[in-house]
Amino acid sequence: MKVLLVNGSPRARANTYEALKIVEKTLNEENIETEIFQTGAKPISGCISCRKCGELGHCIITDDCVNEFVEEMKNYDGFIFATPVYYASMAGNFKSFMDRVFFSASAAGHQDYFSFKPVASIITARRAGTTATYDELNKYYGINQMPIISTRYWNMIHTDAQNPDKLYEDEEGVQIIKMLGKNMAYYLKCIQAGKEVGINPPEFPEQINFTNFIR
Repeated sequence: MKVLLVNGSPRARANTYEALKIVEKTLNEENIETEIFQTGAKPISGCISCRKCGELGHCIITDDCVNEFVEEMKNYDGFIFATPVYYASMAGNFKSFMDRVFFSASAAGHQDYFSFKPVASIITARRAGTTATYDELNKYYGINQMPIISTRYWNMIHTDAQNPDKLYEDEEGVQIIKMLGKNMAYYLKCIQAGKEVGINPPEFPEQINFTNFIR
């Protein structure tokens, strides 16, 4: 079983990375394989609503990491998406990344890359904006049949924006992130046990009934 950890910070080795390393260690202790995917600091274009992904099988924009990530998704059983807070929201590049990943994969018919795969968010911040960003990320999963893994609190951790080592001083936050790793491992093992006795995800009609409010 494998979980892909997504670092949505443009800073590759800062607070968000440190938070992911905490959950990674816990997952590895539970015999879950992990990999960290860095979205990086290079520009990521927002969705331009061309809908070419449905024809091409991938996003038409090819000069960033979105298509690479969508292709990688199929190899993993679960995901954890992490972002720092910028102006009480997720990082701008990461918002563009999430929009295009989930829209292009769905439009291209790759729903099985994420449907019924457990997923979670981790939010890092100096102070405010954590719950708003947590809500923002969870909307991507809720529209794609992904079980959202929770803990006893919202998955957030506070730190000094300039000093990632301070993150470990948020003892409750560290505990929450460790708990997230254990909960993710538990659900992955439950899904695997179900498959072994023939319990598979439900099947739905391929044709989706779209209803427009303005006709």
